Amino acid sequence: MNPTNEIILVLYYSRHGKTRRLAELIGQGVDSVPGMEARLRTVPAVSTVAEATEPDIPRSGSPYVELEDLAECAGLALGSPTRFGNMAAAMKYFWDGTSAQWLSGTLAGKPAAVFTSTGSLHGGQESTLLSMMIPLLHHGMMVMGLPYTEPELMTTASGGSPYGATHWSGVDGTRPVSDDEKRLAIALGRRLALAARKLQGTE
Repeated sequence: MNPTNEIILVLYYSRHGKTRRLAELIGQGVDSVPGMEARLRTVPAVSTVAEATEPDIPRSGSPYVELEDLAECAGLALGSPTRFGNMAAAMKYFWDGTSAQWLSGTLAGKPAAVFTSTGSLHGGQESTLLSMMIPLLHHGMMVMGLPYTEPELMTTASGGSPYGATHWSGVDGTRPVSDDEKRLAIALGRRLALAARKLQGTE
């Protein structure tokens, strides 16, 4: 990490790796902007079993997010697989614990973007993206999507939305991230980082 870089927090939850792959691509877009750096973080799973716990350090993938990550970031990309048209419970649980940051305005005025993945082509991608925007708006963040100047929005036969980056993984989860999905995810990360840089006055 370059200590002079501004941090874009790419916070995601992923069960089978596809939302994580989108997070990595968004991070690639962030890192393409001089002076900006992606910080990938995840959240632990939740369980209906009261005694169940997750390890302090994930077995694989990104470290767990800490509330300090919210304070240190210049912008945020938030991602979750779709659960009946909404974000996964693990991600909702994390945001339900950010009242102190909401009261203090930790995220107010920072840019944000959202991303998701689904097993079915019409599996609630856009409603999930919109629902993830709600806590970010309550936190005072400036939410952005993808403009139609990104040509892949008009040509994609898989994921991709003006509300954010998406991936269609297939019912069995075996569909790879398509070229259009990759380009849109990278474009979203780059757009978020450019906005953060402008707002930080470093451009």
